[in-house]
Amino acid sequence: MPLVLKETFIALLHQYTQNNNLVNSYWSEIEKAYMSKDRHYHTLAHLENMLKELIEIRDLIQEWDTVLFSLYYHDIVYNVLKTTNEELSAEIAQKRLEAISVPKQIIENCYQQIIATQKHIQGKNTDTNFFLDADLSILGSDWFSYEQYAQRVRKEYSIYPDLVYKPGRKKVLRHFLEMERLFKTDAFFNKYESKARKNIQRELELL
Repeated sequence: MPLVLKETFIALLHQYTQNNNLVNSYWSEIEKAYMSKDRHYHTLAHLENMLKELIEIRDLIQEWDTVLFSLYYHDIVYNVLKTTNEELSAEIAQKRLEAISVPKQIIENCYQQIIATQKHIQGKNTDTNFFLDADLSILGSDWFSYEQYAQRVRKEYSIYPDLVYKPGRKKVLRHFLEMERLFKTDAFFNKYESKARKNIQRELELL
């Protein structure tokens, strides 16, 4: 899948530029960011999982290029000490896409999709809802995969002791459980909602 991830990105960019040096520099920037030693969950593997999920429902997505750009750039900035990761990631995406003359509407929609990952609230744009659902799809995986996800998130927050981390994590998990729906689209709801709630409840009980 890593090869598919890179090939998909390069093919996407080649629709807008034939400058291979620029294309390679864009990919190198993404690869470097997501392979940072501080990352354990928000890695290339996360992008691979999202891409797999989105490919399965590609026929339901209206603006495929927009969703792909959002996928690659939505976590390009990730610092657990900051609350501006989404805005900074969206700004980088905007700059990179403007530099290769991507249409303004695609850039604007990409920017908004990345910002939407901050609160994960259902919106009117169905593509954004699919994108957000793919971002959370790990929640509905088998318990082994979910447990690995939870452990990797913990590693990303390793600067905090359990005394600080556990109450914060519990708050996040309870927020998930209080939502009417975790997944905004029927495609993801039917596939993952029930399992995701069981996983979240189980993690909550283990904390």
